[in-house]
Amino acid sequence: MEQLPATFVDSFHNEASVRKMKYNTFGRTGLKVSEISLGTGTLSKLYGPLGETEGVKAVHLALKEGINYIDTAPFYGQGRSEEILGQALKTVPRQAYYIATKVGRYEIEFDKMFDYSAKKTRESIEKSLKLLGVDCLDVVQIHDVEFAKDLNLIVSETLPELEKLRTEGKLKFIGVSAYPIDVLKEIISRAPGRFDTVLCYSRNTLIDDTLGQYLPFFEASNMAVICAAGHGMGLFTNAGPQAWHPAHDQTKQVCLEASEFCKKAGIELGKLAMYHFIQIKGPATFLCGMQTEDLVKINLDAYYDGLTPKEHEVLAYLNKSIFPKNNHAHWEGIEVRRYWNAINSGKKF
Repeated sequence: MEQLPATFVDSFHNEASVRKMKYNTFGRTGLKVSEISLGTGTLSKLYGPLGETEGVKAVHLALKEGINYIDTAPFYGQGRSEEILGQALKTVPRQAYYIATKVGRYEIEFDKMFDYSAKKTRESIEKSLKLLGVDCLDVVQIHDVEFAKDLNLIVSETLPELEKLRTEGKLKFIGVSAYPIDVLKEIISRAPGRFDTVLCYSRNTLIDDTLGQYLPFFEASNMAVICAAGHGMGLFTNAGPQAWHPAHDQTKQVCLEASEFCKKAGIELGKLAMYHFIQIKGPATFLCGMQTEDLVKINLDAYYDGLTPKEHEVLAYLNKSIFPKNNHAHWEGIEVRRYWNAINSGKKF
């Protein structure tokens, strides 16, 4: 039987569930994190309407069932995710979880969206600490660095400020996130030994296996790899993506066809996506947005029990007959071009 993790609290956790969960070495940090982790971008209007009570219940269930790593960011609802999460964590023992947030991406207006300056980085950390109700952040990631005008700004200003904040006891470990994985490789190479974690999102999905090509580099760099958004930010769910989703129209149409097929079969596409998502070997944790208790249960069910014979049959059909219609494995570059076109034209939204 596996030893209980350092985050186990007898009076809080469902011990049987904690013993079922696998806890992996988190790079060089010394932490042991749950193989499934909780993304909270969904605790905001970014993913549609959500009641605070519903979100708090989802957080509590996820933690009690053994998830011990939580990811958030100021950009998720412009502080709303951190606010709801802070409310949820008020009744959770601090020992029971590791909390990660981000710096660098903030507002929905294009001209205020990104700020990688040292000043803003420090202000952001202080605000996150207050909203989350903690004295120290376990991980702080520099958010979506592909949008920086020059990666040298990240290495020469954002990263050193986080290192100062670490010496002040405001945070423990530093990470980086981006959608283009070659950008992640480049910035990690520019600052060897200075990043502890790397977050890759929507690069290990039902249509994209790019992450696997870069895992040897991340592992050689002793990075804690956070594999996020296996549902493709809503693409691979019966509910479908939000209007802002940057994927190609053809990709959205193919995924809609897949979700309609799943609905007729009485199956949740998101469960199939989750099952596929967690098959890759190498990441320390698989980060999933779960804004309701039902979604927590669906994702943990896919993790613990896999798929039913019918679900396997449907997944095989999708992989053979529907997803091959899609000509785009990813949407890399679309958001970045949209952002810089807006900035150069003076557009604010």
